[in-house]
Amino acid sequence: MDSFLFQATIYLGAAVIAVPLAARLGLGSVLGYLAAGIVIGPVLGLVGSETEDLQHFAEFGVVMMLFLIGLELEPRALWNMRQRLIGMGGMQVGLTMLAITAGAMLLGYTFAVSLAVGMIFALSSTAIVLQTLSEKGLMQTGGGRATFSVLLTQDIAVIPMLAFLPLLAVPVIMQAEPDGSLTLPAVDDHGEGHHAALSLVEGLPGWGVTLVTIGAVAAVILAGVFLTRPVFRYIHHARLREMYTALALLMVVATAVLMTLVGLSPALGTFLAGVVLANSEFRHELESDLEPFKGLLLGLFFITVGAGINFDLLFAEPVQMLSLAIGIMVIKGLILYGLALVFKLKGKDRWLFTLGLAQAGEFGFVLVSFSLQQGVLSAGLGSQLLLVIAISMLITPLLFILYDVLGRRMQDSDDTEHDEVDEQGTVIIAGIGRFGQIVNRLVRSAGFDTVVVDSNLQTVQMMRKFGFRGFFGDPTRPDLLNAAGLEDARILVVAIDDKPAAVKVVRYARKARPDLHIIARARDRVHVHELYDAGANDIVREMFDSSLRAGRYALENLGLSEYEAAELEQAFYHHDRNALRELAQLWKPGVPVSEVPEYVARAKELNTALELELSARQQANEKTAAE
Repeated sequence: MDSFLFQATIYLGAAVIAVPLAARLGLGSVLGYLAAGIVIGPVLGLVGSETEDLQHFAEFGVVMMLFLIGLELEPRALWNMRQRLIGMGGMQVGLTMLAITAGAMLLGYTFAVSLAVGMIFALSSTAIVLQTLSEKGLMQTGGGRATFSVLLTQDIAVIPMLAFLPLLAVPVIMQAEPDGSLTLPAVDDHGEGHHAALSLVEGLPGWGVTLVTIGAVAAVILAGVFLTRPVFRYIHHARLREMYTALALLMVVATAVLMTLVGLSPALGTFLAGVVLANSEFRHELESDLEPFKGLLLGLFFITVGAGINFDLLFAEPVQMLSLAIGIMVIKGLILYGLALVFKLKGKDRWLFTLGLAQAGEFGFVLVSFSLQQGVLSAGLGSQLLLVIAISMLITPLLFILYDVLGRRMQDSDDTEHDEVDEQGTVIIAGIGRFGQIVNRLVRSAGFDTVVVDSNLQTVQMMRKFGFRGFFGDPTRPDLLNAAGLEDARILVVAIDDKPAAVKVVRYARKARPDLHIIARARDRVHVHELYDAGANDIVREMFDSSLRAGRYALENLGLSEYEAAELEQAFYHHDRNALRELAQLWKPGVPVSEVPEYVARAKELNTALELELSARQQANEKTAAE
């Protein structure tokens, strides 16, 4: 017990120190976890043989991650991805296997060994890539969705790979004992006997395995559809918050166990369960319950990868090991870049797809271990492959940093064919998300012409399906704004999500047209000050009006009449707008408002004045009602 607590302290302490430091340096959490593992493992030697066992436990973080991703995908959305799953993902796995198999044969390995190596390196790291995409907010980009599709295909491909690897095994050679008898060589089954004892398909004929597998998948789907609501209602009656967490963990663990018993990937099974529950009213509850466990287990997994790197082998053959890792990533990168061209990914999406999937993955550890058990690979080659996989995973966060640098230097306009804007309108709307589309519908319904420009192609295409005309392009480009009629427009509505981009558009438009009326969407109070400084006339905080309405409803249900609640709402509205104008004079660009003493002091005074004003109004209303 003491040893366990000591090891837990080391792992948690390393994570708490390294990850925030890496995040502050802009390196991302994954690189922080890997660095922490290297420090406590090969560098300081604080952890040892338990790392491999912990890694198998920590891989459950990948299972949870795919379950949570499944919760975000409706079955219809998954069906819509079929072209990328089968086409893009299938071609990536197939072409990478062929290329690496050919390369291994050129190095002198047999076809069976080369094919096994090709399978191992055809896979990428689901854990690292999806975690990094989520942190950087890239999951919903074109490159992010393409990357996810390929990762999902790879996870599915692990199943036939595991089934095929035993066919590549070399014949077992009997060993001669000192007494002259012949025996089979000892094999580390790595728990295989225990696994076989728990298997539901062990010893069944092919058709029996198929039926049991289909039955397990059907059980997951039916349980998700018919059992979820009754079980959640049962748990709700206990009125214990921890029971929801226990139920969420039970659902994921039970699904993973069932998939393991029938020989399927636990990650694939839990992903399927997540998709089934994507339309459930309990989706958000499950997400909030499992998110902390997923993060900790994934972090532990990355630490064990760093701690498990065999630096003795690396230092013994540094050039060979690094050359193999980089060579594998270059081969995969070339194939991925070619697929990005074939499937018409453009600009930064193309580079995200290429750099994000160039590494080997955690399922490679599984395939190497299984290949060693089956006698497909020798122990020496297996150790080399494990090191190459770990090195490539360690390099991956650096590739995402390279992607960030390329993204800042590369303009999408160089690679993306924007629409040619051939219309001009009285009102130009830059950005057509949830905010901009309401403005566009209202203005057009009133009989005025609008020109809509947005940098998200999918949004523009969806808008066109509903009969609204829009143009795909970057609204921050002066030439595009001019083509949209900036010179003659009466109003510019800036509804862009990106805060710096919105300020950039306002500043350019104000400089080009001093007389133009500019209405801008703001994310928060500081953004209001930035837009005001850039020259916007009317600034609308995206949540302000809806929050005021919610506050008015609260006042009405606290006993105020509709008139009294509306009066207080209007008083708050006017006071807040006047306060913002006054505080804008004290705001200092680049300095947090909490660090400007004059700003803080005046904000407190204005808030006190607001409370006194609303209290006085309410007392006057009560006095009038009493009379």
